[in-house]
Amino acid sequence: MSSKRWLVLTAAILLVAAAGIGAWAMNGNTNNENETAAEYNGHGGTFKNTLAEIDTPDPAVVYKDGYYYMTFTHNGADIMVMKSRTIDFKQAERKVVWYPDIGTNYSAELWAPEIQFIQGKWYIYFAADDGLNENHRMFVLEADTDDPMGSYTFKGQVTDDSNKWAIDGLAMELGDKLYFVWSGWEGDINVQQNTYIAPMSDPLTISGPRVLLSEPDLDWEKAGGPPYINEGHSILHHDGDVSIVYSGAGSWTPYYALGMLTLKQGADPLVAENWTKSQEPILKMDEEAGVYGPGHNSFITSPDGTEQWIVYHATTAPTDGWGNRKARAQKLAWDETGKLQLGKPLSLTTAIEVPSGMGIFKAAVPSAEVAFDHISSNVHTTAPLMIHYEIAAAETLTAAISVNGEQATTVELPALDGTGYAYADIPLDAGMNEITLSIQGGEGLIKAIELPRYEAEYASEGELGQAEDNAFASGTGIVIAGAGEGEAVRFTNIQVPVSGKYDIRIAAANPSESDEAELQVRVEDGKGKKIIFPAGKRNNYQTQTITLQLKAGKNAIILENATAELRIDYLDLIRSNS
Repeated sequence: MSSKRWLVLTAAILLVAAAGIGAWAMNGNTNNENETAAEYNGHGGTFKNTLAEIDTPDPAVVYKDGYYYMTFTHNGADIMVMKSRTIDFKQAERKVVWYPDIGTNYSAELWAPEIQFIQGKWYIYFAADDGLNENHRMFVLEADTDDPMGSYTFKGQVTDDSNKWAIDGLAMELGDKLYFVWSGWEGDINVQQNTYIAPMSDPLTISGPRVLLSEPDLDWEKAGGPPYINEGHSILHHDGDVSIVYSGAGSWTPYYALGMLTLKQGADPLVAENWTKSQEPILKMDEEAGVYGPGHNSFITSPDGTEQWIVYHATTAPTDGWGNRKARAQKLAWDETGKLQLGKPLSLTTAIEVPSGMGIFKAAVPSAEVAFDHISSNVHTTAPLMIHYEIAAAETLTAAISVNGEQATTVELPALDGTGYAYADIPLDAGMNEITLSIQGGEGLIKAIELPRYEAEYASEGELGQAEDNAFASGTGIVIAGAGEGEAVRFTNIQVPVSGKYDIRIAAANPSESDEAELQVRVEDGKGKKIIFPAGKRNNYQTQTITLQLKAGKNAIILENATAELRIDYLDLIRSNS
């Protein structure tokens, strides 16, 4: 075992001894001591756009079996897939799953790969050419296994009898039928891109003539042209309604925006008159928010399936053109009439509540021994672990916890009526980790785990807070808390299953080499407590603990009134035994 690994492991065991271990069951609906939330769906938290630090134009995202997968236009040279347990892909696994053969009609300008799980298999549709744009056509890959990060086989072109210019295609499932939707030219000259649909006999084959559904005939669709644009299609299903959301206006301009075609319920999608086009874009640039050219989207559900989210790309300047296009996300909402109310695109400083159920890593099959992979960490660290379990026997059992194959600690799991929650501290390596839990004797099930850590850069910044990228941080950055009376950081959407006292551990660096810094920490609408960070150095992050009473369900924790500058990294939460 390396010396660094030994230090991290020792720190974890000491923290467990200091903080103690607690377990509680779900059995109530009030917020008195040890009462539980009516519904607990994860420790919550927030995130901020963008979803990745690299350019991710034309993002296509799928959520399946506990993981998010994203494909995007990756330099126009290959097909990359990213895999993440959360909607944040900054620490995701990334893999190029396919390279084109050189010198073919699909070896250049690979655009907008679309990953889809259709009829029990993974497929990736993409546009490509031989180096000449007028030769762009649609092609498809089929996965060789059940793993979307595995190998793929090139299955050829996806085309109708016209064999005209085509990009941005994807399959649309409707009932037991399959259709292909794409952007194409009417002829062989780049005048305008239309929306077409055609029936499919299987995910590889178009089985009938194309039908023109939409031309770029609205003023907003023509912005930046000619050529005039309809492209970047995605399919939205909601309460029996089916819509095609597409991108209009020049993709090289800040006017790029999202439009929508909606099918009459129960109607034949191959009849153009059965589709209604929204006259105004459903999402467009917002100069106040600093969002330009929002377009080329996909739709996903939250991990628990109760919410629908849009993922789209946009830029941060009106002159960015095709550069700096990065994936962003926000939740969908509908009014009482069933009309989509997407609202304005969110700024990069907006703290967004995470999708419902995100952060709960569920066991594929709850059992006495379960392993959880793809647990990412930016740095070597000690992190809180929250365990969801059930005990059948009327006795306290013990679970051994291993990280990356090495024993880390043990935790007691008292017998409880319903789902119990136990806390521990574990070491994590920088990169991907695997956590294994094994119940020692007796009848018990490990159902899920969580890591209740809240990164400061994803929280809301107060008047005395300023977010900053930082390579030494636990996540991707920090918040600098300036000295003075006022709010620096607000951690919202902090969810706990059981009311009671919780140890709040705050990691911060005091850059002063001689003076200590004081910080006040409070729960919203509650009294604050002060903690002190000794003098240190710019990136010497120290952890200080304060105990606060939290209600079951949603809480907000505020950091304020710093007596000197502090650099806040994260907030950890663990149930207190004090």
